[in-house]
Amino acid sequence: MRNGTPGHVVLVGINARYRHTSFGLRCLVAALGERGERCAIRETTIKSDMVAFAEEVAAEAPALVGVGVYIWNVPQVIAFLKEIRRLSPQSVVVLGGPEVSYETDGQEVVGLADYVVTGEGETAFAELVDAMDAGKLPTRRILPGGLPPIETLPSPYGLYTDEDIAQRVIYVEASRGCPFKCQFCLSSLDQRVRQVDLERFFADLENLMERGARNFKFIDRTFNLRMDVSTAILRFFLERVHLGLDLHFEMIPDRLPDALRDLLQQFPPGVVQLEVGIQTFDIPTAARIERRQNYQKTETNLRFLRDKTDVHLHTDLIVGLPGEDLETFGEGFDRLIGWNPQEIQVGILKRLKGTPICQHDESGAMEYNTSAPYDILQTGAISADDMEEMKHFSRLWDRIANSGNFVESTPLIWGEGSAYAAFRRLTQFILTEKGRSHGIQLVELHRMLMAFLTTVRGLSESEVRPVLYRDYHRTPGRKTPRFLHLEGKRNAMVPVARRTGPSRQARHLGTIRPNTP
Repeated sequence: MRNGTPGHVVLVGINARYRHTSFGLRCLVAALGERGERCAIRETTIKSDMVAFAEEVAAEAPALVGVGVYIWNVPQVIAFLKEIRRLSPQSVVVLGGPEVSYETDGQEVVGLADYVVTGEGETAFAELVDAMDAGKLPTRRILPGGLPPIETLPSPYGLYTDEDIAQRVIYVEASRGCPFKCQFCLSSLDQRVRQVDLERFFADLENLMERGARNFKFIDRTFNLRMDVSTAILRFFLERVHLGLDLHFEMIPDRLPDALRDLLQQFPPGVVQLEVGIQTFDIPTAARIERRQNYQKTETNLRFLRDKTDVHLHTDLIVGLPGEDLETFGEGFDRLIGWNPQEIQVGILKRLKGTPICQHDESGAMEYNTSAPYDILQTGAISADDMEEMKHFSRLWDRIANSGNFVESTPLIWGEGSAYAAFRRLTQFILTEKGRSHGIQLVELHRMLMAFLTTVRGLSESEVRPVLYRDYHRTPGRKTPRFLHLEGKRNAMVPVARRTGPSRQARHLGTIRPNTP
């Protein structure tokens, strides 16, 4: 407690979804060693009742409450802290996480806390707990976390519960830091890449798999930076691939030597997903934000992965980067479509606190939302109306092209033309029909896509209906809506070959390949 008596510590994670776990909180508890035995991790989601959650935490009479703050949970953290302050005024309140690590002045959430631990918090948080136990709490509120030696930090993996292993994503890390300087990314602030001890790391993974873990998401920013490390990790999993694994890595797109290619070719379908950040194809924009990328090597690598392996490719582009207009974004989008990744994530630029992207605010006429998630509202190159339309474009692209629910019908949207231009027309069509892009049921999306393809694209119903019918029944058990009835098959199910692995990957049986080269 505040008087110096060792007391109960509760670490709170307010996650975006139930399947997510808070890796950072587990690292903090592990770093406490034996003191971690009096720590509890309490997790919920952003959709939960924060008053009820605060009541549950307060009922434990915590001496200290620590909360991780991220761009997606700021409003919920504020609501939670207001209740904790009321229900448990004796508790020391500590914040950490990227949202409060680089800019603290003027933040409402910071004003509700006693302390803020910035950066990587294992060492600083342990020191704070020791100070609380000794009755000598620091006089300063902002506690720099620094860069603790990752290779010596205690392992957090034993803190995953049986429920986590059975139902949730298991986050792991083989390294921290990123050598690149991309101005929109928080990782650019820590350019020193630090590696874990691989022998211990593999032992941790082995223990997790013995407990039943199969779903591993690596949070490393540059998985394929060091070939000796990335190949060792892939070999480790390849020897155990028969267990039925789901692996997610983030890779540098222009670095794929033969050793890595050979290993990736050996993984069966539905096991490996690679997240590949392209972000922009516009060379002046890339130079402006200090993003180095060899586009020729990137294309060669992604075409190889798509054509020669069973890896699932999740690629990223960003709308709203300083100086880039929608014409050049659209050209890049069509170029990426031609490489045929299973997913293209159309992201809207956000001003993450602490990132140097803010240096373009004046020169690029950048205007951001002042509330989380701090998304771009307009730039000197993209008007507010166009930016708003692109946010709808992004949401609908995720619901249609990325979802795996429209594998065969998605390419019909553009035929032999520009995918970007055609999908903007579809976005405008849906907005005219519905006035929104959110909260649209799957059957309604099928209906509107049928209308768009037959009225705007001019395709015949006899050509479109069987394709939409097969896509609709890609997930078994759905009752056929009337507008998709086929002659002699009113409610029949069309057999569709399915891949093993995660459901989203499993539905991507076809491609989003255009008819143009």
